[in-house]
Amino acid sequence: MELKNAVCIVTGSASGIGAASAIMLAGRGARVVVNYSKSEDAARATLKACEATGAEALLVKADVAQDADCRRLAQSALDRWGRIDALVNNAGATKFADHANLDALSAEDFQRIYSVNVVGTYQMVRACAPAMKQNGRGAVVNVSSIAGKNGMGSSMAYAASKGALNTLTMSLARSLGPEIRVNAVCPGMVDTKWLRDGYGPRYAAIEARYRQGTPLGRPGKPEEVAAVIVWLIEGADLMTGDLISVDSGMHMGLIPPRI
Repeated sequence: MELKNAVCIVTGSASGIGAASAIMLAGRGARVVVNYSKSEDAARATLKACEATGAEALLVKADVAQDADCRRLAQSALDRWGRIDALVNNAGATKFADHANLDALSAEDFQRIYSVNVVGTYQMVRACAPAMKQNGRGAVVNVSSIAGKNGMGSSMAYAASKGALNTLTMSLARSLGPEIRVNAVCPGMVDTKWLRDGYGPRYAAIEARYRQGTPLGRPGKPEEVAAVIVWLIEGADLMTGDLISVDSGMHMGLIPPRI
């Protein structure tokens, strides 16, 4: 897909992988919708960074767990530019909870996490698909997690939601082709403020284990995941239904400590 003047929506793009993706797409000449639900100041910083590349950008507050917000977010792109070419479903939610503590999560926790990570993705695709179909082509990239493959991550609810998102990715790919390609990236540990704040004092120990236990020996950077997302939109015209691990090799399992 040619990104020059393409219209791309990136949900949850106030910070982290979403912000890096929005800025990278803008740098390729795309027109970008920057989305946030709470962090307006950070989202405005992303918007400013996108505009600094010379690209057009639009800021829209919307909660992807709400179908009306998803439809409004899609419509904002259509009202401004008349088309939608790509969608990056990056908005996500979790609750940091020890997997061994089955009392750490409530039914409400599961429902909230699924409402953003799974239902929100479905609703955004549903809102954008008609415009992509009308264009004759489109690309969707879902930001999943290696947790959806190995059952690890910030909580059981998060891991389960990302497993569901992986299945949803494949179902959508089958249903929306040939015009629309749907793929997912599955990052491992990525050094973001969201993860540092979530793990708190435990972050250093978790990072040290990740460095010791993965073949590439380090967490990722948001820009490294964004590069794969942009490639899936721009350069992977024969790929759909794929779940791409971007995790320093963690998908192979943590290796024994090096002696």
